[in-house]
Amino acid sequence: MRISDERLAEIDTRDLFEIADTLADAAALETLAHFRSAALDIANKQATAGTFDPVTQADRAAEAAMRAVLERARPRDGILGEELDRVEGASGLTWVLDPIDGTRAYMIGAPTWGTLIALCDDDGPLLGLIDQPFTGERWYGGPGRADIRRASGTEPLGTRRGTVMEDALLCSTFPEVGSDEERAAFQRVSQAARLTRYGMDCYAYGLVAAGCVDLVVEAGLQAYDVCAPIAVIEAAGGIVTDWEGGRADGGGRVLAAANPQIHQAALELLNAA
Repeated sequence: MRISDERLAEIDTRDLFEIADTLADAAALETLAHFRSAALDIANKQATAGTFDPVTQADRAAEAAMRAVLERARPRDGILGEELDRVEGASGLTWVLDPIDGTRAYMIGAPTWGTLIALCDDDGPLLGLIDQPFTGERWYGGPGRADIRRASGTEPLGTRRGTVMEDALLCSTFPEVGSDEERAAFQRVSQAARLTRYGMDCYAYGLVAAGCVDLVVEAGLQAYDVCAPIAVIEAAGGIVTDWEGGRADGGGRVLAAANPQIHQAALELLNAA
């Protein structure tokens, strides 16, 4: 369901960002309680032998805490989360939640995981938030807003401009995910870039919005992995599409770029074969 432009104009995004903040705070209480804990309980969501898709009690508790907030504050909105069943709403708006994006990083105590929160309609994300509660960084993106909040204060976000491919800084979870064909396409971009860093999870998208990284190339994503980063990066001046230049909010193969020029160069490399 697509909400009308008139209805969108009536929505107070300040109130919605306050709800997003409340969701992130609720999730942080659960995630920080278990982070770097020897008692962390880890399960594998995949029954297939040789496949590891981890989930922890912190993932489930954090999503449950966020859903409890929405049940009180936004009962007519839908909810799409990673760990629990989808809730169909009646408002035309859906909250897309990933309680811990980067559970593998969370498991080993690396602070590149985060909580992803987006508000979407059928045309995609309207606003998004990326929260890394251990480092105290929270990225915001939406109508009239693109900033990061740290302990030292709030600063505007802005992506890097004018970077050419040979100077590009690239992040990805390859080769951990993706098919052989997808890895080959990624390698064409990686070989053309100046530097490639792996395993940065959602933190990499925040670095694109902050002007530190030029590209993120991923595959095998779900909507809850990418809706919040799309809102944040686009508000900061970047662009996020699939590998053909189309919509990416449904997940799959995703290309996040700091500017249209580096985005086009990466698209050409991904599709060179």
